[in-house]
Amino acid sequence: MLKKMVDKDRKRLKRKIHIRKRIVGTVERPRMTVFKSNRSLSIQIIDDGKGHTLASASTLEKDLRSIKLTVSGGAQLGEIMGKRLIEQNIKSVVFDRNGYLYHGIVKAVADGARKAGVQF
Repeated sequence: MLKKMVDKDRKRLKRKIHIRKRIVGTVERPRMTVFKSNRSLSIQIIDDGKGHTLASASTLEKDLRSIKLTVSGGAQLGEIMGKRLIEQNIKSVVFDRNGYLYHGIVKAVADGARKAGVQF
């Protein structure tokens, strides 16, 4: 069991490095990255040029603690993040799936942000 978890994490980190070679967030088009754990889900909008986080949303925030780590919860958090981006006049982002496979919660986050009006 432990070896399986170590292999799973190592494979994800390998995919993450491979993806990050090509994906770069700029001022005009920042990088939207997703992180999920067993208990929470986090989204960050990052300008890689300056190394600053422009916006973030997480299920650890007081207002958002009721959001569960499910596909519908991911879509809900993605919509909230999309609204925060629109308020900051960020209409287009580069999506960084952070080594996770593009299905389930990760896909729901992207679809939720698209529903709010953000383009990928």
